[in-house]
Amino acid sequence: MSLNDLYTGPGVGFESPMEMLEACHGRVRRTLDLMTRLESHLAEHGITDQARSASSDVLRYFDIAGPAHHEDEERHVLPRLRSSGAPALQVLADRLQADHAAMKEDWQVLRQALIAVRDGNSVEWPSALTRRYVDRYATHLEAEEQIAFPAARQDLTGLDAAAMGQEMAQRRQQKA
Repeated sequence: MSLNDLYTGPGVGFESPMEMLEACHGRVRRTLDLMTRLESHLAEHGITDQARSASSDVLRYFDIAGPAHHEDEERHVLPRLRSSGAPALQVLADRLQADHAAMKEDWQVLRQALIAVRDGNSVEWPSALTRRYVDRYATHLEAEEQIAFPAARQDLTGLDAAAMGQEMAQRRQQKA
């Protein structure tokens, strides 16, 4: 069995951008779980080939896909919340944006620990920071799935969704 057999992607594409954003949350959760399991593995076994591989996987996701996902939300979801006229949605948009900034800052520290493990170097794992990062993400994802995404879907026309998906795809092609 190959890794491709274990994960085939979100199952939706740029033609359904809101569904794609939501499906990406499953990948975020799996990657956060991998990072949490890596912490336990390091405590029990130290740096092993499996730990190095897991570190590479977490780095790849949060260095590439994670920032692209946040940018998608900041370009296409948060503006819809802010323009809704609903004060609670406007406050939520600001909170989600602040979460992105805080997660980006925390990621820079976690990233250094993961690079050390990937490269086979000893590191004191930042357990408290890992817990904060995972907890912040969990709360963030729940707010998006329960409130932000449904609100952003309201009055989203087929043309709006097509333009959104096209912009998301083009931006990724430019960065590739």
